[in-house]
Amino acid sequence: MSVSAGKVAGKSEHTVHHHRRLGVPAVTFMIIAASAPLTVLAGGVTTTFAVTGVTGVPLSFLLLGGTLAVFAVGYAAMSRHLVNAGAFYSYVAQGISRPVGVGASMVALMAYNLMQVGIYGLFGFSVSGLINERFGVALPWWIPVLTCIAVVAVLGVNRVDLSAKVLGVLVGLEFLVVTVYDVASFALAPEGVSGAPLSPESLFVPGVGAVLSFGIAAFMGFESAAIYGEESKDPKHTVARATYTAITIIALFYAVSAWAMAVGTGPSAVADASAKQGPDLMFGFLGAHTGVLIADLARLLFVTSLFAALVSFHNAAARYFFSLGREGVLPRKLGAVRRHSGAPYAGSLAQTAIAVVVTAAFAIAGTGSPLGDLYPVLTMFTWLTNDGAMGLVLLMTVVSLAVIGFFRKDKRDTGIWTSLIAPGLGFLLLAAVFVMIALNFNVLLGQEGNNPLTFILPAAIVVPGLAGVAWAFRLKRNRPEVYRRIGHGEEGPAAVHLGDEED
Repeated sequence: MSVSAGKVAGKSEHTVHHHRRLGVPAVTFMIIAASAPLTVLAGGVTTTFAVTGVTGVPLSFLLLGGTLAVFAVGYAAMSRHLVNAGAFYSYVAQGISRPVGVGASMVALMAYNLMQVGIYGLFGFSVSGLINERFGVALPWWIPVLTCIAVVAVLGVNRVDLSAKVLGVLVGLEFLVVTVYDVASFALAPEGVSGAPLSPESLFVPGVGAVLSFGIAAFMGFESAAIYGEESKDPKHTVARATYTAITIIALFYAVSAWAMAVGTGPSAVADASAKQGPDLMFGFLGAHTGVLIADLARLLFVTSLFAALVSFHNAAARYFFSLGREGVLPRKLGAVRRHSGAPYAGSLAQTAIAVVVTAAFAIAGTGSPLGDLYPVLTMFTWLTNDGAMGLVLLMTVVSLAVIGFFRKDKRDTGIWTSLIAPGLGFLLLAAVFVMIALNFNVLLGQEGNNPLTFILPAAIVVPGLAGVAWAFRLKRNRPEVYRRIGHGEEGPAAVHLGDEED
């Protein structure tokens, strides 16, 4: 059954009524899953120690957590007033202007797709390596990736609470294994349990910019709570509570675990050990001190951690496609949902198609690469995820200004801290992080100096944003009825029910 795209949303049976299935725990699990705790510790933290040589990594997580908590004050306040699957898009459209909102939506689409597809590179490498190690079968990295894309696609077009339940189990197991690692590290610390990695003197040294640039990527996904507002049981409270809960858990958990890694290896040796062993620094430690079973479980959960992040970022990208299609900014077919599940199936399929095409492109380009087995990690994963993180930091910086603009026009019941001071401070802090990412982008890519890629990848974030602004002005001139409803979600044209007959 189809609905005319031009009908105004109302109470008719054809209007999309989202299935509100998500509570605070479910949304929190979605957020933490995107952060991928085990992946951050085994992959991200070891990389940061190795590349920067800075031992103050644990403190960086606390500082970044505080920065994002300040940002979340205004962000959470807006979530109580604006409930829209295209969260950043609607916030910027209503807080700054419609053209800037459309520009932000294009940056968001790029960023979430880059994060999601980039993670497939590490997933393929990890699974093919695990299969080769256990069964002696040399499997090309892209075969596990294409298989995983199919599984994620199935979850993406079904009930969102199914994804939340799967992610909840996986995230719980990740926390359990990392907790075992933390306890063992503190108990066996070869140089004693030192508080040095938490001291400012260990962080504020040359290389601190790169540390913060690496660290902010570990939090990416925390901002996705508002995307699920339309599917939450109590959207005016769920988003804020889930966001604060996730930031607190992520910041403390990563800080303690990075500290455990430093003392478990020895603060004086952790940088060199990380450079030589990478993720095996954690897995080898577990194998040596807690038994092979725990180490093997950790390796398996490293893969499921990546899978959980893939599902979470897939859902985020799909909902941006849905939001833009529903309002007619992009083709309206992207606003299609499945009636029985409420899932934005067209947006989900669009994200799946992008993942297949990009994976195929990297697989073809990597044929015979001198990088060997590390090719998908050093290219697809490193390039795309760092670029995506840069885009999300840019978005959050702009959203901070949007919060100020929104509450300046509509005071509501907010005080000056929520409507001005916190978002203003958040803007300054996030802008500083963004500048550090830009200045250290070659370091994030593993390059000794700048080359064309150092500028091409950031352009892949900025140019779509500028194109989105230009597209909004064209809509204003040629399709004013669409332009008027930009960023207003279900206040705008009804979403279409294309594909219901397939259910």
